[in-house]
Amino acid sequence: MSDRAKVLVKEKIADAGVELLRQKYDVEVGVDWSDEELNGRIGEFDALLVRSATQVDAALIDLAGNLKVIGRAGVGVDNIDVPAATQRGIIVANAPESNIITAAEHTMALLTAVARNVPQAHAALVDGEWARSKYGGVELYEKTLGVLGFGRIGQLVAARAKAFGMEIVGYDPFVSAERFRELGATKAETPEDLYAVADFLTIHLPNTPETKGFLGADAFSKMKPSARVLNVARGGLIDYDALYEALKSGEIAGAALDVFPSEPMTESPLFELDNVVVTPHLGASTTEAQDRAGVQTAEQIDAALSGGFVSNAVNIPKVGAEDLAILEPFIPLAGRLGRLAVSLAEHGSLDHIDVSVEGALANFDTRLLTVAVLKGALEGHTEEQVNLVNAPALAETRGISVTESSTTHSEDFTELIKVSVRTNGETIEVGGTGLGPKNRPRLVLVYGQDFNLEFADHIAFFRYEDRPGMLGRVGTIFGESGVNIDNAVVGAGGEGEGAVLAVTSQQEIPQQLIDEILKLDGFRDGHVVTFA
Repeated sequence: MSDRAKVLVKEKIADAGVELLRQKYDVEVGVDWSDEELNGRIGEFDALLVRSATQVDAALIDLAGNLKVIGRAGVGVDNIDVPAATQRGIIVANAPESNIITAAEHTMALLTAVARNVPQAHAALVDGEWARSKYGGVELYEKTLGVLGFGRIGQLVAARAKAFGMEIVGYDPFVSAERFRELGATKAETPEDLYAVADFLTIHLPNTPETKGFLGADAFSKMKPSARVLNVARGGLIDYDALYEALKSGEIAGAALDVFPSEPMTESPLFELDNVVVTPHLGASTTEAQDRAGVQTAEQIDAALSGGFVSNAVNIPKVGAEDLAILEPFIPLAGRLGRLAVSLAEHGSLDHIDVSVEGALANFDTRLLTVAVLKGALEGHTEEQVNLVNAPALAETRGISVTESSTTHSEDFTELIKVSVRTNGETIEVGGTGLGPKNRPRLVLVYGQDFNLEFADHIAFFRYEDRPGMLGRVGTIFGESGVNIDNAVVGAGGEGEGAVLAVTSQQEIPQQLIDEILKLDGFRDGHVVTFA
């Protein structure tokens, strides 16, 4: 019997990926296996490689007694129960960069196609119509390309569009102004600034509840009548009903779409419009991208089985047992502090993040806490799924500088983590610690004022003039809005700078509630931060 680890390749990948694994492991290809056979034999294998069709749920993971790593040959891991795998100590890795070039190139293909009416003219000609005058187009040269979401794919598109002589304007508050300058692009301060100048607009945002329908009727109304919109990212980013109305009425000039709210999509009113170009989700469908995904995932499996560095792990990377026992309770705290800091500074250009660790934690390797801060800061703001492995690389790609420091001295706490972010010259600092035997995350510093507040799913922060009655006004508006306040804490130690109020709730706190409070005399600003 072989003492080599066993790998199951459940779905078809590039032959080069299979051969890479066969050099060191016993590989079985189970492309034609039924669910019953998979369930019956999964316990034999040390590694499992899948694409998107195989559902690796908790039940299957429970049957996989020897499994050490699951590789997903592609970007998303929606078909894998990552928490269940993590609980069992199984590494989950994917290939997040396998299709970024392909997606950028397909964006360019649609950009030129919608500018020159290529598919419409092709269809007319093969139907026997010489429609040369009907399908005249527009040049890309000296036109403005708006890039909504300036992460890796957005930056690749921008670089390619520059070669066409286009002017690039991008919007992404989670990319530094310096990074925009390096790429010869102009940074828009708001999406509306982008809409006003874009001749073509391509969207490359992450798919989150906050970005659902990001481009809707209001956005289209602020665009040029000559604007053309592209989506090679995710179907949910655009309100396609509103897009149809904007195109049909002439509010905008055209659209090129590769993704749709539900797929497969074979019927849509958009398909009836002559100023729309569509493709059936081909953004990642090239031979090179598919091969790259298989090979990269095979490399990740090899690294996991051989004790190497799994650079694309989507769950917690392996940490020494002693260090992890101390650091693990503080990882959620670090992530929440990162999310909180950038949320309080969300209207600026994120240039720098500083992480400071004080007290007993400084005796350990605190780099994991810094990575957790970056994960919290970037989560929901990048095309790629952010994890504890790729967060530093994503920050570097966006030109966000990171510094970290530690000291065993802390005046007030046994352990303290402080996070400060710099945006447009302004610095926002927050701090937290662990409370009790389980080190429950506790907020102790915001806007330079001391707090003692347990984290909740939803927290609203207000800065206002320190005078009687202000807290009561906030409570009244919360009550009238039907939002229950679980806790309200006013910061201490901010003499001469006004007061800071934090209000927690287990309910969602609507933005309109915050806007109503900010209309009151004496309130400077307000933010809602959600951790659920």
